[in-house]
Amino acid sequence: MKDFTELALDIAISCGASYADIRIIDSKAQTICVKNGEIETLNNSTSLGFGIRVIANGSWGFASSSIMNKNEIKKTATLAVKIAKASATLRKDGVRLAPEPVHNDIWTSPYLINPFDVPIEKKLDLLYQIDEILRKDKRIKVAEGRMSFWNEHQWLATSEGTFIEQNLLRSGAGYSATAVKGKEVQIRSYPESHGGQHTQMGYEFILATPLLENAERVREEAIALLSAPDCPIGEKDLIIGGGQLALQIHESISHPSELDRVLGMEANYAGRSFITMDLYKNYHYGSPIVNVVADATVPTGLATFGYDDDGVRAQRYHIIQNGLYQMYLTNRELAHVIDDKRSRGCNRADGYDNIPMIRMINISLMPVEGSLDALIADTKDGLFVECNKTWSIDQRRLNFQFTTEIGWEIKNSKKTRMVKNATYQGITPKFWQSCDAICGRNEWQLWGVPNCGKGQPSQRAEMSHGAAPARFRKVTIGVKK
Repeated sequence: MKDFTELALDIAISCGASYADIRIIDSKAQTICVKNGEIETLNNSTSLGFGIRVIANGSWGFASSSIMNKNEIKKTATLAVKIAKASATLRKDGVRLAPEPVHNDIWTSPYLINPFDVPIEKKLDLLYQIDEILRKDKRIKVAEGRMSFWNEHQWLATSEGTFIEQNLLRSGAGYSATAVKGKEVQIRSYPESHGGQHTQMGYEFILATPLLENAERVREEAIALLSAPDCPIGEKDLIIGGGQLALQIHESISHPSELDRVLGMEANYAGRSFITMDLYKNYHYGSPIVNVVADATVPTGLATFGYDDDGVRAQRYHIIQNGLYQMYLTNRELAHVIDDKRSRGCNRADGYDNIPMIRMINISLMPVEGSLDALIADTKDGLFVECNKTWSIDQRRLNFQFTTEIGWEIKNSKKTRMVKNATYQGITPKFWQSCDAICGRNEWQLWGVPNCGKGQPSQRAEMSHGAAPARFRKVTIGVKK
């Protein structure tokens, strides 16, 4: 691949680029889905191509191709420079890249079993077993289980001298049971909703996850929800399970921390951010126990890597420290806007044919102490919720509403009756300021988000959010009918 990358950079510079990089990506993916005892999806896909990004006359240019030969490299590099020069005729300010040391490195995801070496028959057998358990009761009208695996081999070279090879491997699995009685429809999922749990591991993740062992419980909870009372309406102390809290972090902390969103460079897809530049540094985002860390080095995170698509080494840093807002998510182009001397390593693209943009990395709420049982015992009148069902948040990431698959009332320090359609609402800073307890390390887990959308044309990205169950005081719950 080095011959290709050297040729691309030479052509771009000779055509007038002041900076150039090329990303070559060879990827493959597998998705398996069993629905009601039948194979619904069995898809194997591969992709190979390259994208060339340049700066010429102070503006970006980008072009890509799936044809891997030297003539196509020359053609695409020349086109990228032409696009940059055309863009420069309308530019206001020239692109400024924050400095980054030259890197020559190889980075690989840690794994034990390559999932692409595991026979499809073995994967299907597990999904069929789960499906059989879920559909033992006729009230389960839809049982759906899935596995997905993804491998991306990347090469990045820049005109500054960086050459990085990375090999990323990710695995995921999950299932759901949908129960129906008349007009009532309820769903339960495991390990999490919206496709299950995903992590940067090999097939050992599937073997270590108690998928089969939880199928009967998931089925029975789906059925029980059919006759469960609706979530009460009012104000209660709210304990949120780790999986649901991960989505809360994603929507109300991570997205509003993307600097391009703050600046209005990214607004059409899911809006801007309320954390405007006048609030930057020491804004009281949460209570003093709220510590939120961005970390592209944490083991098994979906956004764990050696280097981002700017060639910036992976980092770990606080976004919120002791409740105070500290740092936006940045790339090399925008770091100077907040007077940062270096990018925070958040520039990533979806495949070879998209230009990189600021994407959140793994962002986690740090654990404090205690267990979930102890937290429930310390709560007199509250609601415990887990597993997301629906979500909604406004264009500034300020006002939100979430509904979970299941909830339990807490009365006199005990988890009591199950409730359906458990819903809560809030205003982002007020909500995080109300956080008065977070469970400890033993309850903390990374939850994968494999399909975060951003940009136009839309790009998909993956990341994880670590969370332990946490309590929030006097939260509005329920929905008036």
